[in-house]
Amino acid sequence: MTDFSDEFPLDDGLCYLNHAAVAPWPARTGAAVRAFADQAVHRGARDYPDWLAVERHLREQFECLLNAGSTDDIALLKNTSEGLSVIAEGLNWQPGHQVVIMDHEFPSNRIPWQALEPHGVEVIEVPVDGDDPEGALIAAFTNRTRLLSASSVHYGTGLRLDLERLGRACRERNILFCVDAIQSLGAQPLDVQAAQADFAVADGHKWMLGPEGLAVFYSRPGSVRDQLDLHQYGWHMVEQPGQFGQRDWRPAESAQRFECGSPNLLCAHALSASLSLLLEVGPERIAELIEERVAHIEKRLHDAGGFEIITPSDPQRRAGILTFRPLHEDTDAACNRLWAAGVVCARRGGGIRFSPHFYTPLEVVDRAVDILLQGSPQMG
Repeated sequence: MTDFSDEFPLDDGLCYLNHAAVAPWPARTGAAVRAFADQAVHRGARDYPDWLAVERHLREQFECLLNAGSTDDIALLKNTSEGLSVIAEGLNWQPGHQVVIMDHEFPSNRIPWQALEPHGVEVIEVPVDGDDPEGALIAAFTNRTRLLSASSVHYGTGLRLDLERLGRACRERNILFCVDAIQSLGAQPLDVQAAQADFAVADGHKWMLGPEGLAVFYSRPGSVRDQLDLHQYGWHMVEQPGQFGQRDWRPAESAQRFECGSPNLLCAHALSASLSLLLEVGPERIAELIEERVAHIEKRLHDAGGFEIITPSDPQRRAGILTFRPLHEDTDAACNRLWAAGVVCARRGGGIRFSPHFYTPLEVVDRAVDILLQGSPQMG
């Protein structure tokens, strides 16, 4: 395979297996930020039109990555939580309405819906640890269900959902479908049109290899976008943002209506550079390379014995996450030991979470597993 060492010159001895949390930047991303900073230091905003061109290109990259119908469907917000809050606070809820989510969800995809409970909205948290997680979610639908908000991949267990099946079920029942895509976008192909998603949200700092502070917010065109009441206003969210003197303004027809103020152009430069690498490699190839690494870790742990694998073994049911629990060592102690030895991972989902990316060398994966095994009691 292609050698990506020039793009990821990580410190010697560092085993970075934490892309499901915060990822390293590619070298080109660091270069883009330095170039942007250099322009700002020496020329101020003289090159502002060029900066806006980068932002427009970022929207085009997201259009491609999501298979959105148009860049008009793309808004650039601060993070996943803001995007989900725009939906939660924008819909016209009635007492008795229900929102369906998975149980043990990450707070970003739980708290915005729970915040609606004082208004009479019920949040249904569905266990998905059985053989048919989509069936469990669909079975929870009632005639009062207004929206399903599903994580494409569970942050803890690594379970990947069949979004197209969920989208069909929502469409048949006239239920809105929201996808929290932060644990898949950049690691797996995502087609919002095939999934019939009404909304999709993902921050750039995980699998997209970008900075914190910029997220993509997709909204299906037409009545779905118009259903969201606006709660943030400013010069940037109007139909003609350059006409500063206009008094008869109206919100943009495009998803830009959700961007109330000045764009984050520093992060736009960084994230556009990161996405350029992902699109060069291609989403399908990235998914193949990630699965190769996840399967490699799973096999080594299985062969060694002494570990419970929490993440599903079916490649169609996982993305970049492999979560496991040591049976002969305290999980916190094992995770702390890994960190002390230079293995960057996380304590999630009742176990230890490894999350390699497509570029992660297999020798790095092996080194991390060796460190795990060498210190475990069953190997002593």
